[in-house]
Order: sequence, then C-alpha cells, then structure tokens
Amino acid sequence: MSTVQASPSALPFAGLRVLDCASFIAAPVATTVLGDFGADVIKIEPHTGDSFRELYRAPGMPESDRNYPWELMSRNKRSLALNLKTPEALAALHRLVEQADVFVTNQPLPVRRKLGITYEDLKHLNPKLIYASFTAYGETGPEADKTGFDSTVYWARTGLMDLMRASEESQPIRSLPGMGDMPSGMTLYAAIVTALYRRAMTGEGSHVDTSLLACGVWSNAWMAQAALFQVPVEYRPPRTHTVNAFGNSYRTKDGRWINLAVLNEAQSAPLLKAMERTDLAQDPRFATPELRRQNHLALIPILDEVFIQHDLKEWRRRLDAAGITYGVIGVVEDMHDDEQMRIAGAIVPLGDEETIGSPFHLEGVAKRPAGPAPTLGQHTDDVLADYGFNADEIAKLRAAGALG
Repeated sequence: MSTVQASPSALPFAGLRVLDCASFIAAPVATTVLGDFGADVIKIEPHTGDSFRELYRAPGMPESDRNYPWELMSRNKRSLALNLKTPEALAALHRLVEQADVFVTNQPLPVRRKLGITYEDLKHLNPKLIYASFTAYGETGPEADKTGFDSTVYWARTGLMDLMRASEESQPIRSLPGMGDMPSGMTLYAAIVTALYRRAMTGEGSHVDTSLLACGVWSNAWMAQAALFQVPVEYRPPRTHTVNAFGNSYRTKDGRWINLAVLNEAQSAPLLKAMERTDLAQDPRFATPELRRQNHLALIPILDEVFIQHDLKEWRRRLDAAGITYGVIGVVEDMHDDEQMRIAGAIVPLGDEETIGSPFHLEGVAKRPAGPAPTLGQHTDDVLADYGFNADEIAKLRAAGALG
C-alpha cells in the first residue's frame, strides 16, 4: 500500500458529486469506494431514515450498541433527508440531479416508477449524468420487478449455495450478511468508473446497471460455464475424501485449521520435510502425484495424525520456512492482531478505532481517511445550500414536510 500522503485535491474523484439514493447494501458499497477516492457522496434518505440503519438489530446479527454496518458503509457520506413522496422533495431532488455527476439507486423498479426517479425520469435533467442502477434480477424480463437479497439471488439462485455444501448429503450452506453485496457493489463501482471514462471521452452521460443475478453467476462462472457446455458438474467430496490430499484442510493441536494448497509437485518434497515425514515419498502408495490421488483415502488420515501433533504457530513457522502455499483458516477475532491486514490496507484507521478498507489502491494516492457515518439528515441544510438553495427555500421545504 502506498504511504504517500495526498491532499484532497490529489484524490481522483475530488469534486465529483454523487447522489446515493440507495439502501441495503451493494449500491452503497459503490458510493463508499467513490467517497474513499474523494467524491462528495450525498446519502439521500427517506425522512424516516434509511432502513439499513436498523439492519444491525435484525435477529442473528452480532449484538452491539454500535451500528457497525452503517458506520462501515456510510463513512464520509453526508446525509440529506428527503420525503420523496412529496412533490416539493422531488422537485428539490431534480435540482440536485441537474448538478450531479452520478446518481446511484437500488430501489426496486416499481418504487422508482412510483417516485419518479427512473432513468427516463431524470436523464433529461442532466445529459452528462451517470445513472447507476442496481437490481436483484436485472432491468428487463419477467422477474425484473422482483425484490431480492444477496442470500436469495447471488448465493441461492446461481448455484453457489448448492455447490458450496460440504457434500451431496449436506444441507445447503447459508451465506453471511453482505457476502454477495460487497463484491457486487465493486462491480457497480466498475460500471460507474467505466461510464465516467466514456463521458470524459464523449461528454455524454449514460445508464449503467448490474444485478445480484449477474454478479452471482459471474462469481460462479467456472462451474456455470461447465454447465452451459453440458459438462456434468459434480458435488465436491467431503474433506475426508478430497482427491488431492496435499490440497486439503487439516486440524492442528490447538484446534485451529490449515488449508494446504500444494498444486505444484516441486512443493511436495519440502512439505514432507516440514512434516518430518519424508518416508512417505518412499511409500509405494504415495511416491507420485498419481499414486497419491489413487490412494488419497489412505493418505488423508496419515496427514491428519501429523498435523494434530503441533499447534498453529509451529505449523506456520514450518510451512513458511519451507515455502509452502497454505492458508490459515482464520476466525474474525484474528483481525485484532493481524499485522499484514493493516500493512496491506485491508484494515484502516477510523478515528481511534478501525474499519475495513476498500480493496484496491492507486500508487501515489492516499485515500480519504475514513470518517464517521452521518446521523439522519445531519447535513440536509448544508447540502441544499451547496446545491444553490437559499435559506428561504430550505425553510419552505421543511414547512411542506419535504425534509427530515
């Protein structure tokens, strides 16, 4: 990660005006990253507040008084509370759109039509506007108006939930919150940046879109492509039956797990040496990769007994020294002491605390430091003033019930 400290003017999106008329979770991911690189992101919330603010209270979420998902996805944004069900608020939004560079929404298509915030509604206001749309199932087709979440579309519909199960007999695996939304939001970010580049070349705005369906299939593209070519896709065997015993997970003495990924035969001898089991190379069952594959059911229990003899720290020392490709199967609590995550910029400061950094860097550019997420309507008056509303106009909007 670059250590160059950049002034705000050096950020690539400094001066870019972004209207984030979105919620739950993928579309706001895209605007968060735009904000990390300098964009002025206006979080347009209903006058009652974005329902995403309450997601951390949902059953099954880690219990906390801190609104951790809101603080993560709304950092550095300014909150403008608009009651778009009033004509006054919609007229105010139109004035913002006239001056904005990017408008981002993932409101369901029927809601957009009802509120009057479709691309067709807004494009005439600003020919240079990038209208970025995120949906569950795409913009057209018989399911375009359906609602969905990453668990129901990205994870379930696309085969990931089915194929990631431990074995054919296992139940489908449930996804984690935001598991599909976070990478999908990066896809929307890529679409926005592509459109901005096109606008720089042509001067024209555009409508860009992606969906949980498209992003989920893309994530599962390897197996999906096989299926499209009529190649039979089989369930992965359970850990105890993995054909490549050197590409498997093993439990250590202290109850942690290591995931080996020895796909190159050049690492086999160093691995056996690190395990102090060079004798296995002479065993007629395991002398070659093909023999190890044929006899994997005999080799895996042997390796289980080897790895259980030492704790994770010792195995990390041995495998690192041998140059073996492996990964520690982490638990989230490990992040408190993960130096590499901080050096790589995966974890970044948030005041006196920390948050998750957006997952790429530009050489010579320091991202905007992560700042606090806004309270509801915290910046309403300031934002409207920045977009040319005078005090009397703001007061009239408030009197009409257009503002939160």
